[in-house]
Amino acid sequence: MQKIILILALALLFVSCKKEKDEVITVKKTIIRKAPKNISFHFEDTKQWLSENPINKQLQIVLAVNRMDKSHLTKKDSILIPGDLSGDIEFYLPFPLEVPYLIPVKKIVFFSYPTQTFAAYENGELIHTGPTNMGRKLAQTPTGLFFTNWKAERTTSTFNDEWDLRWNFNIANKAGVGWHQYDLPGYPASHSCLRLLEKDAKYLYKWADQWILKDDQNILVKGTPVIVFGKYDFDAPKPWLQLTENPKALDISPSEIEKITSPYLDDILTEQEKRENRKQ
Repeated sequence: MQKIILILALALLFVSCKKEKDEVITVKKTIIRKAPKNISFHFEDTKQWLSENPINKQLQIVLAVNRMDKSHLTKKDSILIPGDLSGDIEFYLPFPLEVPYLIPVKKIVFFSYPTQTFAAYENGELIHTGPTNMGRKLAQTPTGLFFTNWKAERTTSTFNDEWDLRWNFNIANKAGVGWHQYDLPGYPASHSCLRLLEKDAKYLYKWADQWILKDDQNILVKGTPVIVFGKYDFDAPKPWLQLTENPKALDISPSEIEKITSPYLDDILTEQEKRENRKQ
């Protein structure tokens, strides 16, 4: 009997090993999320709300909802507040939690101009999201597909040598466009870069991949794909203000992400394969 059990175990092991060799299995992360009981938004007096000493998690959600950093938030008379602040931050921002179309893509970042938010995905699973302030009307952020290249924990802006940029990750080398920590006043205000809160800039700085260079003129492998999409109406009220009337007004669907990504998918997967081949 023991011999039969041993033979069966070895047979199962052989089949399992053969399956692993013949198939590429994508293992998705298991992310436990806490959803609020409901999603609604209203305006409150800023000083009054801050005087109630919200916990850090609640403050981070409110900063994201208003697309601001704390120093700018405290200067506002009134701010947008979710009715229920018990959930995780991704439930208050527009990107979908899962995009099945992106399962083959190991890493990708999206920046939405209309909603002034960003999202990072791993194999179709949202792993990080937050607010951004992108290029102002006279210096708009270019849209399309980019790849991360070089990064620097601290660097100086090419527009003004007095601007100190933290956690900078460049996505358009010649144009000097990248994401980094800098002031978030609550509207597109940059000189084409993608401004982030420090916690988000630091996260993406550590998470995204740099390019691999052959020499000063040639790239062997590009970095993490980045898609900047959509248009911002600079002459209209801030889009997120309409959330008081319709909490789903800015929601981005998985099908919309698929439509945005599909023209670039071949390039993204080609570069991903190059990086994987370098590891072997």
